[in-house]
Amino acid sequence: MHERSSVAELANSLKSELHRYSPGEKLPSSRALVERYRVSPVTVSRALARLASEGLVVTRPGAGAFRAAARAGTPPPGDTSWQEVTLSADAATELVPRAVDASGVLVTLAAPPPGVIEFNGGYLHPSLQPEQAMAAALARAGRRPGAWGRPPTDGLPELREWFARGIADTCTAAEVLVTAGGQSALTTALRALAPPGAPVLVESPTYPGMLAIARAAGLRPVPVPVDPDGVRPDLLAAAFRATGARVFVCQPLFQNPTGAVLSPARRPEVLRIARQAGAFVVEDDFARRMVHADAGPLPAPLAADDPDGVVVHVCSLTKATSPSLRVGVLAARGPVLERLRAIHVVDTFFVPRPLQEAALELVGSAAWNRHLRSVSTELKTRRDTLTAALRTVLPELALPHIPSGGYHLWTRLPDGTDEQAVVSAALRAGVAVAPGRPYFSAEPPAAQLRLSFAAVAGPAEITEGVRRLRTACDEALG
Repeated sequence: MHERSSVAELANSLKSELHRYSPGEKLPSSRALVERYRVSPVTVSRALARLASEGLVVTRPGAGAFRAAARAGTPPPGDTSWQEVTLSADAATELVPRAVDASGVLVTLAAPPPGVIEFNGGYLHPSLQPEQAMAAALARAGRRPGAWGRPPTDGLPELREWFARGIADTCTAAEVLVTAGGQSALTTALRALAPPGAPVLVESPTYPGMLAIARAAGLRPVPVPVDPDGVRPDLLAAAFRATGARVFVCQPLFQNPTGAVLSPARRPEVLRIARQAGAFVVEDDFARRMVHADAGPLPAPLAADDPDGVVVHVCSLTKATSPSLRVGVLAARGPVLERLRAIHVVDTFFVPRPLQEAALELVGSAAWNRHLRSVSTELKTRRDTLTAALRTVLPELALPHIPSGGYHLWTRLPDGTDEQAVVSAALRAGVAVAPGRPYFSAEPPAAQLRLSFAAVAGPAEITEGVRRLRTACDEALG
């Protein structure tokens, strides 16, 4: 059983037995709990910590765990209604009211209920994460001299150099800032490049987390449609002319959610159009390390073809490793780098040094390339399993594009389908799927679902998930 579920089960078991103990009475020792429940000492420690955080037990180092004293009566709740007036008054003076809607992001972050198959996950299943390699890297990093000291605000020079080599031959460590993951890098980029109230061009559909960043900053996302060859240059040029925007955010490689790759013919066009508009291109290169085994050679980042500083490049280690290894970078050249640096420092000071040291140890180990090869093979197997199951069991779901990278499929529901009804029915059937609506900054052209194959346990769970989705579609589609 996975450690997380073991901790929850043990915590619930201990909670159900607390009535046997008087307030202040000692609970069985950790050793006794290990033997009784046949779990590891770590599981016992975490379960007790969970009960302590809920105020149910008190742990005393060297003495053990004790039932907490009964809490005093709950005080009456305060009156927070004044906040409605204050928050709405702020919006009245803003050109574009800030809308902080995290629902599209939380879909991929929230753990599903027990027994629910996770087709909406945004990260690798624990079985695909390099847990042993990360643990060894963290242990080595912790022993480095100065590992717990303050790092350079731009990041460790060796780590910046490693990222720079992967971006372009012409990219140097001096043009790279280490960030706390890709989401943090995107937030810094948008805040640096566009003032509140400004339009920002985005692919349509696109990553909901980026739309949330833009709206929270008071920016106005303007959609530019994507087809299987990436963003359409003719519509991109028209959007720049119509809006006067100075920023375009794109994912040229394995775009989320469509999986599209910007074609060779369109790459120079996108850079030319942005340069002509005096605009920046924020390149979110989130999936380069999530390539499938049959993909063939990958195109270089757009930043590699950009001598003029048009591209602000974002990439991260998180997707290919663990949601908790939040290490990414911003890369740019020219005066914009100083603005990015200033906002990054004000927002976060720096990324914790032990995390940077661990990332450096990981990517420098022999285990790193083995891990990437393993993930590449496994993602292809899972993609093929999900594709075959959908075509056999749910042929009415259209698959306009089968990607060769990334971790999900973008499917189109039959015309007239109530998208939310399918999502709700799926959860009742025991499978969590991501609705298509949050991926659009304007009205979507059709009902769609994004189905992730990375966060599930393996091919058998994918097959079972599609079977459950079949049940949900039968219910929702009538």
